[in-house]
Amino acid sequence: MRFERKTPEMKPAFEERMKKLLGKEFEDYTKILKISPVRSIRCNTIKISPEELIEKLAENKWQIKQPWKGHPEVMIIEGKIKDGNLVDLEPGELGRSLEHMLGYYYVQELASMLPIISLKPKEGETFLDVCAAPGSKTTQAAAVMKNTGNIIANEVSMGRLSILASNLEKCGVTTAIISKRDGVAICQRFQRNEMFFDKILVDAPCSGEGTLRSTPKTYDMWNMKIIESLSKLQKQLFREGFKALKVGGEMIYSTCTHAPEENERIVSNMLEEFGNAIEILDTELPIKTREGITEWNEEKYDKRVKKCSRVYPQDNDTEGFFVSKFRRLK
Repeated sequence: MRFERKTPEMKPAFEERMKKLLGKEFEDYTKILKISPVRSIRCNTIKISPEELIEKLAENKWQIKQPWKGHPEVMIIEGKIKDGNLVDLEPGELGRSLEHMLGYYYVQELASMLPIISLKPKEGETFLDVCAAPGSKTTQAAAVMKNTGNIIANEVSMGRLSILASNLEKCGVTTAIISKRDGVAICQRFQRNEMFFDKILVDAPCSGEGTLRSTPKTYDMWNMKIIESLSKLQKQLFREGFKALKVGGEMIYSTCTHAPEENERIVSNMLEEFGNAIEILDTELPIKTREGITEWNEEKYDKRVKKCSRVYPQDNDTEGFFVSKFRRLK
């Protein structure tokens, strides 16, 4: 069940930037921010099939929708049937169900599932999640890899590390090693030890502009200093992550923000820096996306950033996201 709610007021600078990005669609954007997000989960195929999970959830009277063709593990809980009517779940019901406690599903926002869907890690491969906590994408990758291969889930924050460990255990992931290192430093160590990966995910720390629907406090936290500061870190994470790839290996760089300084600027700089050693790939996502922008304020970006995918809330009833995909050529 969906409802409209009051949202905090946008800071003038943020409003101006979003109007510049969206033009006439800014009004549609502000409207969707006022609508509560969908309740989405991902079936943990390490423990149960989507068909079996739907049968179990039907016992809870939950009404399930599978929104993306080719991805039956992705589900939306539209509500539950009570006295013949569709009503909303009780507060906390999604997180305290037996199926959730047993690790049969993971509560995950739809847009958050896109990086691994695009990366397509395979059985038996080596996979590095540079900024892994709380573990949503690490557990998703493990499920796609059918709990084979080798996964390194890295997280710099001790507080978030325990959440990561708990989620990996609950989901039955047995192929992951957890490490606590700065993301840049651990990638540099792998390079020194000549340990390279088939697939790498750099889901970088960001200003979180895409999370306004689920995290309204982002309205108050947003400022340009954070964007510029994070942009420097993101560039380092991209650079060192890419250098830890095998030749022929693939990497996703993603954020949950709309800011071009954290998205296309990073991609454009890295395309220039790595030259003919890097190839930008199509993201191949199951939702409506928009291509990356090639100009922002007085900056001009490499034309190839058009292959990046911008995900806006009003297009798919999701959070906002940015996804880009690369291959190391030499």
